[in-house]
Amino acid sequence: MNIKPLADRVLILPASAEEKIGGIIIPDTAKEKPLHGTVVAAGNGTKEEEMILKEGDEVLYGKYSGSELEHDGKKYLIMKQSDVLAVINK
Repeated sequence: MNIKPLADRVLILPASAEEKIGGIIIPDTAKEKPLHGTVVAAGNGTKEEEMILKEGDEVLYGKYSGSELEHDGKKYLIMKQSDVLAVINK
């Protein structure tokens, strides 16, 4: 990955939105924004806040959290660690 978040920020690859429900294809404009994804890169943290997230963590985040960016044709979110609500343990 060419992108390295700074301080207490993480780069998240959102899970793909559901495309089909019971045989009905949902157009892009009606799809719900996914609220979970995978951490693909993390900063080192700050003096005040230790970085506890790591690459590969599955996380839940708020609906309006983060800033969207596109890199190599994929859409990512970059947000502060504090915007992540939970880690999904599998």
